[in-house]
Amino acid sequence: MTAPLVLVGLSGGVDSAVSAWRLLEAGYRVEGFHMTNWDDDDGYCTAAADLQDAQRVADELRIALHRVNFTAQYRDRVFAQFIADHAAGFTPNPDVLCNREVKFGACFDHALRLGADLVATGHYAATQGGLLLRARDADKDQTYFLCDVPGERLHQTLFPLGDLHKPEVRALARRAGLPVHARKDSTGICFIGERPFREFLNRYIPSEPGEIWAVDGRMVGRHMGLMFYTIGQRQGLGIGGTREGDGDAWYVAAKDMPNNRLIVVQGREHDALLSNTLCSADLNWISGEAPHCEWVYNAKTRYRQKDAPCAIKSLTAGRCEISFAESQWAVTPGQSVVVYESRVCLGGGIIQ
Repeated sequence: MTAPLVLVGLSGGVDSAVSAWRLLEAGYRVEGFHMTNWDDDDGYCTAAADLQDAQRVADELRIALHRVNFTAQYRDRVFAQFIADHAAGFTPNPDVLCNREVKFGACFDHALRLGADLVATGHYAATQGGLLLRARDADKDQTYFLCDVPGERLHQTLFPLGDLHKPEVRALARRAGLPVHARKDSTGICFIGERPFREFLNRYIPSEPGEIWAVDGRMVGRHMGLMFYTIGQRQGLGIGGTREGDGDAWYVAAKDMPNNRLIVVQGREHDALLSNTLCSADLNWISGEAPHCEWVYNAKTRYRQKDAPCAIKSLTAGRCEISFAESQWAVTPGQSVVVYESRVCLGGGIIQ
């Protein structure tokens, strides 16, 4: 019988390269595809170098490499929402939206049109019967960013790195002679890269400087524009000591959009930075079934956060309320809340 054809997303990094190599070792027919989602040649975008590294990997593995350009879809479905959310005072997570709309949306459809039986990526995650499972490497697990992927797509998805730790991936890459075995991991938002964030955002949203107010009603400084700040932010506020202050560091606690004011507090454990309940919208439950309101789950409101016991208090069409056993720090509108039951990622939504 002919082995299934797997199209592997080759980003140019070590994770996707080892994914392709492992699939070949397992006996699959393998071809690669490389996505271009952002192509501004301004000295920060690494698209050209990424493509070159992806081609080097494909040549070493002797597999075909399909180049696909989804810059139009990315700008329409991901970047436009990113800008709109910032203008509205949210702190969006474009990686979550990109996975849903592009990698497991437009690109996934393209792979099937190319004749793929299965699609694979270098994400640290696992699948089982259409369920999304955490990776063995807890530090690298990326199920948080995959929470919005439609469940039906997971039936045709392979995550070859789900049972590996990152050092094992590097070791396999060296053993296989993959040319990207020592390449550094990419970090940050792809279309921003290493560029100054404020400079980039100012291209698309005019900044509106305003006042910084302490939560007790004192004006303590001025901000550069609410879009540049996020809940829990400490650096870059430009607030020195005040006569009435207690010497603790300042943190962003809220945004007063109607009055264009940034609300700040002193001290990381200030009550204004702690939340027991949140409301979430744009829900995606991977199995197709909503969680039971009476059960206890775990959730995280940001990628690097530890699991926090929680309960789904109420569910309506596209929205839910989640309550936590212990207060959560700096819950941020626009970010994703992701719900887990043991190793299974149930899905989640956008914090309102």
